Amino acid sequence: MLKIYNTLSRTKQDFVPIEPGKVRMYVCGMTVYDLCHLGHARVLVVFDMVQRWFRVAGYDVTYVRNITDIDDKIIKRAAENQESIDQLTGRFIAAMDEDALALGVQKPDHEPRATQFVPGMLEMIQQLINNGLAYVADNGDVCYQVHGFPGYGKLSGKSLDDLRAGERVEVAGGKRDPLDFVLWKSAKPGEPNWDSPWGAGRPGWHIECSVMSEALLGEHFDIHGGGADLQFPHHENEIAQSEGAHGHQHVNYWIHNGFVRIDNEKMSKSLGNFFTIREVLKKFDAEVIRFFILRAHYRSPLNYSDQHLDDAKGALTRLYTALKSINPLPLPNPPPVGEGAMDKGDGFDWNDPFAARFKAAMDDDFNTPEAVAVLFDLATETNRSNAAASASLLRELGGVLGLLQREPGEFLQAGIGDAGLESARIEEMIAARMAAKQTKNYAEADRIRKALAEHGVLLEDSAQGTTWRRE
Repeated sequence: MLKIYNTLSRTKQDFVPIEPGKVRMYVCGMTVYDLCHLGHARVLVVFDMVQRWFRVAGYDVTYVRNITDIDDKIIKRAAENQESIDQLTGRFIAAMDEDALALGVQKPDHEPRATQFVPGMLEMIQQLINNGLAYVADNGDVCYQVHGFPGYGKLSGKSLDDLRAGERVEVAGGKRDPLDFVLWKSAKPGEPNWDSPWGAGRPGWHIECSVMSEALLGEHFDIHGGGADLQFPHHENEIAQSEGAHGHQHVNYWIHNGFVRIDNEKMSKSLGNFFTIREVLKKFDAEVIRFFILRAHYRSPLNYSDQHLDDAKGALTRLYTALKSINPLPLPNPPPVGEGAMDKGDGFDWNDPFAARFKAAMDDDFNTPEAVAVLFDLATETNRSNAAASASLLRELGGVLGLLQREPGEFLQAGIGDAGLESARIEEMIAARMAAKQTKNYAEADRIRKALAEHGVLLEDSAQGTTWRRE
């Protein structure tokens, strides 16, 4: 049985869906005022992996990942750029989609935008007021009354006393308690706003996700995910809002991926160690980045450095090298190509020892490091046996993780940016080397091999001829 570490219970639990055979999952997405960074890359890839595995396991999945398209940072950035909010958010949504596609991330089933759900937010805020959990502050904001919700702190493990003693809490005018948070912000001059029973304004950040998840998945659904930085206060506040409005459990399983660190320091703009996905893609192949993310367990810290990415590239190269000289057999019932590929695990023989180990790893809280270890064992078996069946299974299990779906030669010969020689020039030099060998000019042949090696091009001679790959 699939087991998931549930942040709410702080234990690994058997996954039992609310509705048999179906999974409803909501993941907090991006606030679109800038390019996506490595932390966003991890969220995108991790929950893409999670939804892929649920589909392989035979579940009917509804995966929702939201977009926050109204926010203080968005308003500020649009004003700085002297562009409309729609222009700003449209530009960065397009950039996010391009980055996600490069990383092999499948589109979610639904991708709601906060501005599309304001009427539902007004309804939930009114319900919270009716339930005595929200109030209109003196400055016109509507605030959630935290001390009125007995379960506050159950996700993060923080008590109200601890929060008051140790947390730095922003105090806004009109709040009855510094821990109270804003559900509806009264309009400021020049800011976008909507009409409401409490005057013109716009929604607070936390209410957005409560309403969007409920609208698309229901008041009670299976899984809510996001980065560890969202556990408090964002997800804690979502629970307070949704359960305070409806009087019953909001989500059964909470999943949080770990932080990204840069050379063992937490990634932060203030520390100057902040990298966008696009910056990293200029140096490394997108599949190498995806492999790097999945080779670590999703809950563990992920330490980024060029050295670690180089190591990931070398490891992925070993897997592709095992495939390059073998034509993998098609599966008896191959899964469909494109979005939703690998759905329901069609064609897999889970009794195969390698496949069984892979499945056991993924069923153990999505243990991708162990699943990747199975891929390396399969690569070793493929190299030993030269068997198309082993190569086929390696490719197909890799596909479950969104890996190993390219032609091996295309990956092995891919260059990033201005890295090294062009492919056509490499082929010319290989042909010249072959001609030198045929005339027994071995010194010239060795010179060409060394010249290629200096450009990061490695040659491999066999009875079938010479092949090459980039270092």
